[in-house]
Amino acid sequence: MREFTDPFLDFARRRREPAVVQTLRSTAAAVISYVVALHLSSEPAPLTAPLTALLVVQVTLYTTLVTGVRRVNSVIAGVLLAVGFSALVGLTWWSLGLIILAALVVGRFVKVGEFVPEVAISAMLVLGVTRVSATAWDRVLETLIGAGVGMLFNVLLAPPVWVESAGGAIEELAARMRRLLLDLGEEVSGHTPVARAAARLHEARRLDHDIVQVDVSLRQAEDSLRLNPRVKEGLLSRVVLRTGLDTLEISAVVLRVVCRSLTDLAKERTEEWLFEPDVGLALRDVFEHLARAVESFAVLITTQVSANAEEAEERLTAELTAGRVSRDRVADLLLAQVQRHPRQWQLHGALLAEIDRILDELDVEKRSQRLVEELDRQSREQRQRFRVLSRVRQRLRLREPEEVLEPGARGRRE
Repeated sequence: MREFTDPFLDFARRRREPAVVQTLRSTAAAVISYVVALHLSSEPAPLTAPLTALLVVQVTLYTTLVTGVRRVNSVIAGVLLAVGFSALVGLTWWSLGLIILAALVVGRFVKVGEFVPEVAISAMLVLGVTRVSATAWDRVLETLIGAGVGMLFNVLLAPPVWVESAGGAIEELAARMRRLLLDLGEEVSGHTPVARAAARLHEARRLDHDIVQVDVSLRQAEDSLRLNPRVKEGLLSRVVLRTGLDTLEISAVVLRVVCRSLTDLAKERTEEWLFEPDVGLALRDVFEHLARAVESFAVLITTQVSANAEEAEERLTAELTAGRVSRDRVADLLLAQVQRHPRQWQLHGALLAEIDRILDELDVEKRSQRLVEELDRQSREQRQRFRVLSRVRQRLRLREPEEVLEPGARGRRE
């Protein structure tokens, strides 16, 4: 019994994943568009409609609308080319090559994005039939049906907001960084073989791949916030997540440099501890504070509850303060050690500089400043993009005081 129920349980657990949602929504939209096309198109099997719906329905409303418009433009452009060519020449090898070349060039000019080949495909399919005009408009009608059903499907049944999945990906990235920092803290307080230090360096380099995956998830979340009626503060959510990921990405790069410095130090001190016992314990304390700070930072940028965000910010501030105190203690101990034994002093200085950089990147005030700057930049871009609409709104606001005046009051004022 278990082998039959486990797949269903697994599907139920994964029902909120983008791939599962995309599969169900695309299937439903394709079936609905086919049923509609059967009643409106003269074709016996109007498969262009469900094909268009499959291509149009995306995981987010924003990408669905963009894809739908591009798809319709590509098909109409290809059909018009085919109708024009059919009036002049028939289907020959040279006319086929000419229409493909023209369709690909036109596709670039009409800005259909990834659907440039669709312009040529539509033109070839229409040119290859005997009843060109009837087939052409049937294909346009089916495309409009598929695109319309796909877009209405996502407008009336808005797709989920993928902020939660993006937040989970960010927290997983922060958890891997936290584990790496704790492992480094364990190793600096004793003897570290070169192989172990190199393994930590390789683990830090793998964070780059993790960041790429998180970026993909975040881009999907950003698209799901655009034009979504469920979201009231989409811009703020996008900026918080994006700036937070940028901070973690910079911290991950610096963490990789930390591992590089410790690996170089392990190569120079193969038969002894990396640091003296008191320095190692102090460094371990620094890495533990950094690990908890990274964890609190991830919670701060991904939480949707203000109380949890305030608590995470308090923990982050406390960990950064304690980390700076421990860092200063490490600096004093390293200075005394270098004065006694100046070997590899440059690696000691590099390690302190890298710790300072992580502390600075996670700083609460710097995060707030970055948020304000990014919000201002996004607002300026939106005003420039919708400049005409902003001018109309401004003129309407200026006219409102005059419109609410009574006619007699307006005459007296004049």
